[in-house]
Amino acid sequence: MGLQPLEFSDCYLDSPWFRERIRAHEAELERTNKFIKELIKDGKNLIAATKSLSAAQRKFAHSLRDFKFEFIGDAETDDERCIDASLREFSNFLKNLEEQREIMALSVTETLIKPLEKFRKEQLGAVKEEKKKFDKETEKNYSLIDKHLNLSAKKKDSHLQEADIQVEQNRQHFYELSLEYVCKLQEIQERKKFEFVEPMLSFFQGMFTFYHQGHELAKDFNHYKMELQINIQNTRNRFEGTRSEVEELMNKIRQNPKDHKRASQFTAEGYLYVQEKRPPPFGSSWVKHYCMYRKAAKKFNIIPFEHRSGGKLGDGEVFFLKECTRRHTDSIDRRFCFDVEAADRPGVSLTMQAFSEEERKQWLEALGGKEALFPSFNRAIIPRPEGGAQLDKMGFTILRKCISAVETRGINDQGLYRVVGVSSKVQRLLSMLMDVKTCNEVDLENSIDWEVKTITSALKQYLRSLPEPLMTYELHGDFIVPAKSGSPESRVNAVHFLVHKLPEKNKEMLDILVKHLTNVSNHSKQNLMTVANLGVVFGPTLMRPQEETVAAIMDLKFQNIVVEILIENHEKMEGG
Repeated sequence: MGLQPLEFSDCYLDSPWFRERIRAHEAELERTNKFIKELIKDGKNLIAATKSLSAAQRKFAHSLRDFKFEFIGDAETDDERCIDASLREFSNFLKNLEEQREIMALSVTETLIKPLEKFRKEQLGAVKEEKKKFDKETEKNYSLIDKHLNLSAKKKDSHLQEADIQVEQNRQHFYELSLEYVCKLQEIQERKKFEFVEPMLSFFQGMFTFYHQGHELAKDFNHYKMELQINIQNTRNRFEGTRSEVEELMNKIRQNPKDHKRASQFTAEGYLYVQEKRPPPFGSSWVKHYCMYRKAAKKFNIIPFEHRSGGKLGDGEVFFLKECTRRHTDSIDRRFCFDVEAADRPGVSLTMQAFSEEERKQWLEALGGKEALFPSFNRAIIPRPEGGAQLDKMGFTILRKCISAVETRGINDQGLYRVVGVSSKVQRLLSMLMDVKTCNEVDLENSIDWEVKTITSALKQYLRSLPEPLMTYELHGDFIVPAKSGSPESRVNAVHFLVHKLPEKNKEMLDILVKHLTNVSNHSKQNLMTVANLGVVFGPTLMRPQEETVAAIMDLKFQNIVVEILIENHEKMEGG
C-alpha cells in the first residue's frame, strides 16, 4: 500500500496517527533524496568511465593510424594497398564514433546530472527547510500550551486574557504552518514523478541517439567493409598460392643448394677467414670477412662481419688481384688456406681460409689458382627441362578437347580448376592426349572414365610443361610492370599492347584459353571461381620467371593480376 494522504483538517487535530502519516511522508522523501544523491554519484562515475573509454579508444585509433605494413618486393597489389589503408579507415571510424560518444557524455551532464542536482537541492532541500520550521513551531506551540495551562487561576483576569490571546495567536500560526507543510509534502511526492523521470528519459534519448549515430556510421562503413573483405580474401588466396611456390622452391634448394645459387655480378662470393698479422710478440688473429670477387675486373672486396656481435658491418677493403696460391699444411698450421697477392699493393699478401676443402677449390678456380677442378660460383641460369609438351598442332588439339569437355560437363562444378585430380590419372590422361596414336581415341566429353578435375589438371599440366610459359620469359618482366603501378585503365592498355607482342601461336592459344576462363568466371555463382580465384590458379601457369627465387615468387601476386586483367578485358585483348 502507498502513502496515506494528509488531510488538511487533520492539521487542526494533530492526532498521533496524523503525525505517523507525516513521518511516513518524510521518510519516503529522505529515501528519495539518498537515492538521487547516489544516482548522481553513479552518473558522474559513468561519465568518467565514458571519458576513460573514449580516451582509450582514441589512443587505440591513434595507434592504428600510425602503423604501416611493410611489404616484400618493390610494389603492392591494389588489394594490399587497400588493406594497408584499412588501418586508417578503422582509425577514422573510431574517431567519428568517439566524437558522438563525447556528445553523449556531455548530454548526460546537461540532461541528467544537473536537473537531478537542481531537483534535490531546490525541491527536496525546500521541504527539509519546511520540516525544520514545522518541528520548531511544533515545539514552540506545545511548550507555550504547557506553560499557559500551568498559570494559576488566581492571576488577574487581564493577565489571563492576555495569555489566552497569545496562545490562540500562536496556535493559529502553527495551524497555518502545518497546512503549508502538509501541502508541500504532498506536492513534492507528486512532483518527483516527473521531475525525476523526465531527466531519465532525456538521458536514455541521448544514449539512443549515440547508438543510432553508431548504427549510421556502421551503415556508411558497410560498403567499405564488404570491399575490404574481398581485398582480404583475394590476398589470402594469393598467399596460399605464393606459400606453396615458396615451399616448393625451399625444398628444391634444400635438396641441391648448389644448383639454385642466384645469378650474381660476382664470380665468387662468400665467407672467408683472413689472417691479420700483428707485431711481435702478439702473433696473428683470424677475422671472418664476407668476400666478393669479380673476375673480369680482378676486383676483390672484403668486409669484416661477425654474426655474434650484433651483425654490424666493418670497414671494407678493395684491392685488385695479382695471383692466388694454394697453401700446403706443412707451411701453415691451418687447413683450407690460400694466399692472394694484391696487384695495387706491392709486397702485400693475404692468407685466407675457406670453410672446407671443396670451398677452397671453388675459390681457387674463381681466382685463377692451380686447382681448377670445380665450376665457378657464377653459374648460368639453369633452364627448365623441356617436356614433351609443345606449342604445335597437337598442343592446340589438347587445349580445345579439354576446354570443350569442361564447358560441356563441368562448367558449374564448384572449385573448377582449383580442385586437383589424382596425379596418376592426370599423368595417364596427358600421356594419351600427347600421343599421336591415342589422342583421337580419347573421348573426354562423354566418357565417365575421366573426371572433370582430371581434365582440368591435365590442361594445367600441359601448359606448365611447355618449354617456356605461354606469355614467354622475354615479356615476363614487361607484363609485371603495369600490374605494379598506374591506373586500372593504363594497366589494361599496357597488357593489351604486350599481348600483341607475343608470338602468333602464343597469342592464339592465350586467346582460346582466356575466352574459356571468361566463360568459367561468368558461372562463378555456381562454380565459385571468380576472376580473382582464376588469377590465383592460372597466374603461375601462364607466367613464370626464368630464374626461381623468392623475389620472383613474391611477384606471383602480380602475375595473378595480369591474368585477371586478361579475363576481365578479354574482348578488348582479342580486338587488337
